[in-house]
Amino acid sequence: MKIKKIKLKFKKGLFSKMVFTYVIIIALSFIIIATFLSVWFENYYFQQRRKQLGRESLIIKPYAVDYILHEMEYTNEDRDEVLKFFSAYTMADVWLIDSYGFVYSVSNEKFNYLKGSQVFTKGLEEMRLNQIYEVKGTYGKIISNPSHIYGIPIYVNSNKGNIFCGAIIMITPLNEIREPLKTVYRIIWLAAILAIILSSFVIYYFSQKIIIKPLAAINNVAKKISKGEVQKRVHINSNDEIGELAESFNYMADSLEKVENARRDFISNVSHEIRSPITSIKGFIGGILDGVIPKDKEKYYLSIAYEEIQRLTRLVNDLLDLSAIEAGKFRLRIDELDINEIIRITVIKFETKIKEKKLNVDVLFNEEHQYVAGDRDRLIQVVTNLLDNAIKYADEGGIIKICTKVKGEKVLVSIFNSGPLIAKEDLPHIWDRFYKADKSRTLKISTGLGLPIVRNILSQHGEDIWVENKDGEGVLFTFTLRRIK
Repeated sequence: MKIKKIKLKFKKGLFSKMVFTYVIIIALSFIIIATFLSVWFENYYFQQRRKQLGRESLIIKPYAVDYILHEMEYTNEDRDEVLKFFSAYTMADVWLIDSYGFVYSVSNEKFNYLKGSQVFTKGLEEMRLNQIYEVKGTYGKIISNPSHIYGIPIYVNSNKGNIFCGAIIMITPLNEIREPLKTVYRIIWLAAILAIILSSFVIYYFSQKIIIKPLAAINNVAKKISKGEVQKRVHINSNDEIGELAESFNYMADSLEKVENARRDFISNVSHEIRSPITSIKGFIGGILDGVIPKDKEKYYLSIAYEEIQRLTRLVNDLLDLSAIEAGKFRLRIDELDINEIIRITVIKFETKIKEKKLNVDVLFNEEHQYVAGDRDRLIQVVTNLLDNAIKYADEGGIIKICTKVKGEKVLVSIFNSGPLIAKEDLPHIWDRFYKADKSRTLKISTGLGLPIVRNILSQHGEDIWVENKDGEGVLFTFTLRRIK
């Protein structure tokens, strides 16, 4: 029987990384605090121990002086018994040594073999200078177990001054001193471990509530939006960075929804604009092929089909131009040019249409020649589209006024046509692709792309264009160009 090894792959997400980082930081913090407290308690305990030994030495010193100077007669047993008493009181082995390091008396019988021997020579120099001798560790082969060795010098007043006559040596095994500290260590480290565990749970809870769940909600909505559900939004009530992120995300989602709606409208408009002429062309040609249309009418209907093809051509060309302009594929060639000359050429080009509608065209220039900076071909396209638009919507026998004037560093070019005003609700949308105030789309000569192309070309030039309704008169389009003196 084969056992398949299953490898579990844990996702290294933001949550796990964040919790791990915080736990490590808190754990290190508590470990440092626990270590500091442990060292501090040990130092504090030894400090209190030194004070205790110093106080007890004051009681031992008179007896020690008597032992060393033999001013009072005591048997060895009496000396040792007295030291045993002080040893039990101080919980330390007590030795008495003379000024040369010879042991005179001990409190512990196991050190009796050291009496009369010069074994304690280390530290004599310090104690001769009236300094405390302290060691934590061993003392040669005599004291093999780590111990706290505390030597207190004994001085006697005489005619010659203070004379060093010996020392009191107190020896305490370190394990006995540290035994009471073990309980303190356990409390400190147990508290640190419990604090780390509790902190981990707190971090886990608040990380989930404050960061992870909101981010998961944003991520979930983002996935839905990517699948086409652009109406989805994130609902997070928070006055912090996560709340700001949610607001920014919803703002982005609103923009995406507008873009998606614009895309759908664009596809719908393109489909409508293309389908209408194709349907007409198909119907006329089908009628001719089937013999439904009489022979004498074929030329008439073929001319209509040709006009529909021309309309399709204009639509496709406008779409390509607009797409290229928005994509930045049209590189402008900025030169010095005469905008008045461009206007003259454009008016002459529309002479036939102007005469058909019996329009009165009034051209007013502030100067004979007005030089500006721009791309000649693109500006011809701007003037052509605006003049074509004015001719389309002008009243039969109406007025068209074209004028240029200087204002500071700019040249203002205005094209006015008499006729119906643009409705207020339509004004913000006339720059949109395929937008027509004529909802029935009866004006087949218009593709609905002229004004968007104009605005994009002028935007690439860094210029502006706007439209105004002149009450009781007509509509005025004005755009700016950079003046060249």
